[in-house]
Amino acid sequence: MELDTPLSPAVRRMITGLVCVGLAALWLLDLAGLVDSGDSPLQLIMLIFGTLTALALLLPDRRPPFVMRASAAALGSLALTSVCLLGTPAEFSWGLLETTALLGLLVRTARRLRRPAAAVAMSAALSVAVIALPLRMSTDYETLTFSFLLTFAVVGAAGLGCYLRLLDARRARAVTAVRHNERLELARDLHDFVAHHVTGIIVHANAALMIQNSSPEQVKPLLEGISRAGSETLDSMRRLVRVLREDDHQAARPGELLTELDRLVSAFAGHGTEATLDAEPAVRGARLAPEVETSVHRVVQEALTNVRRHAPGTDVAVRLGLDRHAGADLLRVEVRNTAPTVRSALPTGGRSGFGLVGLRERAEAVEGALTSGRTPDGGWSVTARFPVLAAVQGSPA
Repeated sequence: MELDTPLSPAVRRMITGLVCVGLAALWLLDLAGLVDSGDSPLQLIMLIFGTLTALALLLPDRRPPFVMRASAAALGSLALTSVCLLGTPAEFSWGLLETTALLGLLVRTARRLRRPAAAVAMSAALSVAVIALPLRMSTDYETLTFSFLLTFAVVGAAGLGCYLRLLDARRARAVTAVRHNERLELARDLHDFVAHHVTGIIVHANAALMIQNSSPEQVKPLLEGISRAGSETLDSMRRLVRVLREDDHQAARPGELLTELDRLVSAFAGHGTEATLDAEPAVRGARLAPEVETSVHRVVQEALTNVRRHAPGTDVAVRLGLDRHAGADLLRVEVRNTAPTVRSALPTGGRSGFGLVGLRERAEAVEGALTSGRTPDGGWSVTARFPVLAAVQGSPA
């Protein structure tokens, strides 16, 4: 059973465990009915089918497909009810486990099926199957009363599924909005950095024109610098070409990444907590694309903001290093905080994970990657890896 909700893994496991315990208790009640009925073949079939319906509810959505399992459960339940109506009625119970499992399938159907027509049709079939369950015992007034009461359960299950469907749609729209906003910020950075590179190209070109006659041997290095700056600018544009620009944005200045990070960490430590910045010596000589520098700055800034919001009073360590992967260097940026003294109900990584969604979008846009999760000591860690440009010939990097 998969829970598509912003809950921690421990809470999800607890909910799944409670559901399994409840279904097991209902299975025992149906088993008691089978014993009281003298091992009736019909009651045994109902017990087996109820178990299969519960499995259809608990299994993940992958294989077999959920639509197939829900359809089989609804049609099988209606067929079993028809057999009881036309033949021998059930003696003890119409199947409590089957009833609960069908209601659970109704909730998941109303929530998960993407096509509205399919969701309505499947929900209607499951609703009829649940309401008709008491008719397996008889068609007298008392049995019809149970069917009437189950109508309220069906309405509640369908309403819960529609409510969860609305929450999922709202969350999906929020994630889309976060990604869109992150792309807009990347576009603003792209404008600034392209202007920076083009300015450098113009300066080198003017210098080459001025010295082409007096010092022709110095023209080649200038042309190589122009070529390199143009290539890096094109690489930046290829990564971020389809985003738009907005105004009023302040980003980290190119070439001053460590200075900006030190300013961020110092400002965070000024709120009464301990924060440190540790950069390996190799990092200081690494060449980074301008959009990568801004992405590193944004990751650290967002991670520190989340720590202050969801784990106040904890100590934070920001570490930068170089990793070797597939023959290329990667800049590793890690922001790790200690366990909070007051446990927060929300994940340290941000409310509903939207902040991390934006950071992952930014990291992937510049060919990087970002991961996050709890540390063994109960804290939280955000780790991002970004590509490093090849060292320029003659440079100490």
